[in-house]
Amino acid sequence: MIIICSAIPPRADRWAKIKKKGAMKELLSRVQVNVPFTMLWDRYAENFLSRGLNPEIGIDAAALDRFSATEFGEMAARIRDRGLTITLHGPFSDMSAGSIDPQIRAVTRHRFEQLLEAARLFSPKTVVCHAGYDWKRYAYLLEEWLQNSVDMWRWLAQRLNLLGCRLMLENVYENGPEELLPLFENLAPQGVGFCLDTGHQAAFGRAPLAAWLDILGRHLGQVHLHDNHGLRDDHLALGQGTIDFQYLLTRLKDLSDTPPVVTLEPHTEEALEPSLAHLTAIWPW
Repeated sequence: MIIICSAIPPRADRWAKIKKKGAMKELLSRVQVNVPFTMLWDRYAENFLSRGLNPEIGIDAAALDRFSATEFGEMAARIRDRGLTITLHGPFSDMSAGSIDPQIRAVTRHRFEQLLEAARLFSPKTVVCHAGYDWKRYAYLLEEWLQNSVDMWRWLAQRLNLLGCRLMLENVYENGPEELLPLFENLAPQGVGFCLDTGHQAAFGRAPLAAWLDILGRHLGQVHLHDNHGLRDDHLALGQGTIDFQYLLTRLKDLSDTPPVVTLEPHTEEALEPSLAHLTAIWPW
């Protein structure tokens, strides 16, 4: 007697979990996850590689001073061997591309020259830096700040373009998008894009999210996704604060049928899974 075995279909709830897991895995291949290089090297490399997490690697001053080009190159090769996409986040603490003080700009440029060497090794898709406008410091020196900034970012963008990647400038303490619009208009020939950081916009900005998209949407090339309650830069998992990510993604879909570069910025291991689940549920592309 021949017995023909057939697979028993999973129950509806089990099938829903399987489909959800598959959708999360598919989404994971399309987003970046932030991690400082020091943490990647010391602790998280195998986790990122084994799970197929595309890293957005923070290249801060500590990493630039601690690690050699050989070590950066070794990590870059390990990531590329897994077929993963790399983006970089440049140093930002005390950096001031638009500083009125030429010595401060000189230190900033030195760090960016080091960043360029790392970018040459990692071959990232994008490099994110902080735009750096703070009205409390520069409102009365706006034209000088703008010219210094344009000069610095144009130089960096041109160098990155030669490496096949694109510079993105991120909002932090800006009140609203109109403060950054002249910067992006001046840097359009170099393809410099706007990186919308949702947590910074909610915690530090005074203009609503809709205004940021209305004014800077045509320059937008990347988003940093993390949540908060509008009071502090908490870097909560998506869905654990008050930011309306469904509205954001719907607007982004209206702007382009192709998603921008999307980076999740969880600051704890526990925040990654709920962020992925929330993003999977509202992903419009």
